Amino acid sequence: QVQLVESGGGLVQAGGSLRLSCAASGRTSGIGAMAWFRQAPGKEREFVAAMKWSGITKNYADSVKGRFTISRDNAKNTCYLQMNNLKPEDTAVYYCAAAADPRNWRLTPASAYDYWGQGTQVTVSS
Repeated sequence: QVQLVESGGGLVQAGGSLRLSCAASGRTSGIGAMAWFRQAPGKEREFVAAMKWSGITKNYADSVKGRFTISRDNAKNTCYLQMNNLKPEDTAVYYCAAAADPRNWRLTPASAYDYWGQGTQVTVSS
């Protein structure tokens, strides 16, 4: 089993930045890919970004390309989401997810991921 804990959410004005962290514990050797999803009130959970746990290949939703950056620190078993130029429409609960299959970094459905964190709230004011 893999446990994921997100942190770093908060309230920020439009145009500002936040960095989310996702600390993994447990059977971290079983992680093949990491991703971030988000869910706004009344909406379905949507893909934000993903990457292979070992490697540099990354995948981004069109809505965040050029503004968000996913990265990882394998030594710390931590994945990050740097969010710049935030917009009010980025307001959501952000979830970290992990998949056992490293090929799943290419996939956007939530069902492609095996483990989930509890989520962290990001609110962007206009």
